[in-house]
Parts: sequence; structure tokens; C-alpha cells
Amino acid sequence: MLSAILGVGVLRLEAGQVLSLWDEVLPIEVRELPEDLARIDALLADPGLLAPIRAHWDGEAGVSGRSAVGHGRPTIAMATYVRLMVIKQRSGWGYETLVREVSDSLHLRRFCLIAIDRRVPDESTIRKLTRRLGHETVDEITRLVIGKAQRETRFVGRAVRVDSTVIEADIRYPSDAMLALQGTRALAREGRKLAGLVKRATVRVRDRSRSVGRTVRQISKTLARRTGQAKQQVIDLNTRAGSEIAKSAREARRLAGQARRAARGRGAQAKLRAAAKLEQLASRCEKLAEQISRRARGLKITDRLVSISDPDARPIRKGKLGKPTEFGYIAQIAEVTENTRRGARGFILPAATRPGNPAENTLLPDTIAELDRLEITPREIVCDGGFQAGPTLETVPDATSVFISGRHEPGTRRTRKRQARYRTGIEGRISHLKRGHGLRRSRLKGHDGQQTNTGWGILTYNLDTLAIRTG
Repeated sequence: MLSAILGVGVLRLEAGQVLSLWDEVLPIEVRELPEDLARIDALLADPGLLAPIRAHWDGEAGVSGRSAVGHGRPTIAMATYVRLMVIKQRSGWGYETLVREVSDSLHLRRFCLIAIDRRVPDESTIRKLTRRLGHETVDEITRLVIGKAQRETRFVGRAVRVDSTVIEADIRYPSDAMLALQGTRALAREGRKLAGLVKRATVRVRDRSRSVGRTVRQISKTLARRTGQAKQQVIDLNTRAGSEIAKSAREARRLAGQARRAARGRGAQAKLRAAAKLEQLASRCEKLAEQISRRARGLKITDRLVSISDPDARPIRKGKLGKPTEFGYIAQIAEVTENTRRGARGFILPAATRPGNPAENTLLPDTIAELDRLEITPREIVCDGGFQAGPTLETVPDATSVFISGRHEPGTRRTRKRQARYRTGIEGRISHLKRGHGLRRSRLKGHDGQQTNTGWGILTYNLDTLAIRTG
């Protein structure tokens, strides 16, 4: 399977000719890009920014045992792909909307290096490339952009402000019964696919979604009564849903085992892949059944599963009035600026993130490692009150002054006031990233998907910042 995915497709970095005979009849106002896009277009014209994509492609070709050039069909131009993703993050569009809007806009076509008589790449092509390149490639491009700012605009990072935020997963508010309903549907669907590959399959995964669906509706009616017995009745109904999904998971295990034993000759790899996928889904559903059982017995639940399709997402309590509990991932955002004045705008480092709900100081070493990689030694690091003074002082360089809101505030009163005001700015920066660069919610599943989505948002923000500095 690996050789079928990796090493296929001839890598094409640069786009072809954008102008055509049709452009001659267009007025000059249509042929010129808007000012903001023109600045970003000039930055992305640097071929060096595409070097991480070439390195990633060569690495995949080495794993698959094929050359990076000379096998398969040519890819879409990576210069076009990067520009499409920049537009997507700046606008907040989905892949289908992105393709439709770029197709209808002469300005966006010109920015994305797509001639007026050429077809915009299909949305599935862009989506699969995003998954294939991953977050490491995007983070490396981000580092190149910051390095470009250091070389060409004499940017010197003298201060850093750090805070963490929640990147929401693309899931609904979870409940045990609703998760059981989703799990039974998914097991039945994948079970039908696998049974179709196995001749004379004796094991089937029964579709129990109707039964679990009735249980979900009964829970809604029970909660609406608001009586003293409602809580115990809801627990009993959840237990019933848990037993149903446990039955489906056992059937899925038996069907996957039968498929593995029947994996001989032609089609063996397809059966093994489908069996592995079904077993992975069954393990999640078994975890959910155990989770429901522990809740019914009043036992503590650790590492709670909140989504069947996104098993890496976790419940995170941040104490907000509107959203006391959010479901997703923690990302530590660090902005490097030249000074601590009002309105200071700098560059965002690749976000530090780990699965679960890590503490601030757990992610701080990754942020400091990014500073070291970019050879930035700030004079001041300003942190939120969630950081612990001892571990923070041990992590940062000795030559750097550390300000932790409410915990460690050295210096004069004037200095503390200046640093507190500077720290407040990271809240607005995070809000800006969420509203304007797609960091509010990750539409990609899993922890790797969240890192990829966050990486593209940070890269787009940094391009906007560099465009302002060079303009």
C-alpha cells in the first residue's frame, strides 16, 4: 500500500504561463492584483519557499523506493497549491467553495497562477495534498518566511509573548448515547464493505443504529421531564446503548479475523486493509462501551473519548462562561516582536501542541526549541498566569527576562506595567488568528490534521505580516 501512495506523481513546483491571448482583451484594472494580494504574490515568487515541499517529496520517494521525478502523472504546480491554501485560510472557505470562487474570479486566478483558459484543480486534489504534505512541511515553510524577514527586512526578535488556546475539533457536543449511535452506524457501514470483499462470509455486523436511535430519543424525553428519577433512567438507557455497541464491536472483530484468514491471492491486500480499518474502529467502540460502563458504576473516566471519527480530541476546561468545556486540542502560540510598544506586530512561531490537555510548561520547551532553531534570543519573554515560575525560569535562556502575569513580575513598576500591557496583546492576536486565519476550528481530523490546519493559519498570518513590512 505504501508504494501505491508514496512516490507516485512527478513533482511540479513552478506553474506554467499565466497570461494568454484572452488577457489582451481585459482592461488593465482586471489584470492587476489588489494591493494585499500583490504583496503576497511578490513574496511567494521566491522559489526557495518551495524547498521543503521538494525535500518532503524526495523523502517519500526514498521510502517507496522510487525516484521523485520520472514516475506517475505530474502533480499540480506546488506554487499554485500553496497560493490556493493561502486564499483558503484567509477567507475561511472549504475546499469546494475555494475551487468555485477561484474559478469565478480573475484576480484569484491570476494570484494562484491559473490561466483564464485552464481548469482550477479539483477540491479532492487539494485536500489530499494537504494531508500528504502534513504539518512538518508547512512549519518548515513558516521558518523560511521568518528567516526571510530577518534577512531582508532586518527583523530582530527582542520580545516574545506566549499563551495557549483551544483549537476546536470538528465535532458536535458529545454524549454517550449519541457516540454509541455514531459507532454502530460506522461499524455496520465498514462491516458491509468488508463482507463484500470476503466470499461466503459467515459473520456479519448487524446494523443496530435503529435500536440505539430509539434509545437516544428516549433519553431526550426522559431529560425533558426533569424529575428526580430522570438521572437513573438516563444512566440505564446509556447502559443499554453501551451494550448494543459492544455487541457490534465483537461482531466486527470476528468478521475482521475471518477476512484475515481469507486473505489469499488476488485482493489479499485490500482485505487486510479493510480488516485493519474495521479493527481500529472496533477498538474505539470498545473503549466507548467501557467508558459508558464506568460512568454507570460511578468510576472515574480517564482519557475520555469524545468522537468516533476524531479519537485524538479531548475535553478541555478553560473556565469560560460561554464555553466552560471545549472539545479539541491545546496549541501554544508564541509571537516574536521587535519591541513591546502598543500595537507591536511580529511573527508567530510554529505552534507547540500535544494530544490531550497539556500544561503550559509542558509545551514551553517546544516553543524555546523553535526560538533556538531560528537563532532568536529574546530579551524578554512574557507569559500568561498559567505558567509556573520555577519550571519556566529553568527552561528559558539565562539572558532572558521572564514576566509571568500574577506570579513572577520583576523590575520596576513602570516595567511591570509595560510588560502586562504587552502580554494582553497576545489575547487579541489569538483572536485575530481564529477570526481571520482559520484557527477557531480544525476541519481536519486527528492531532496531525489539527497541526496541519494550525500550521497553514500561522503561515498565512506570517505572510500577511511580512507583506506589510515589505510594503
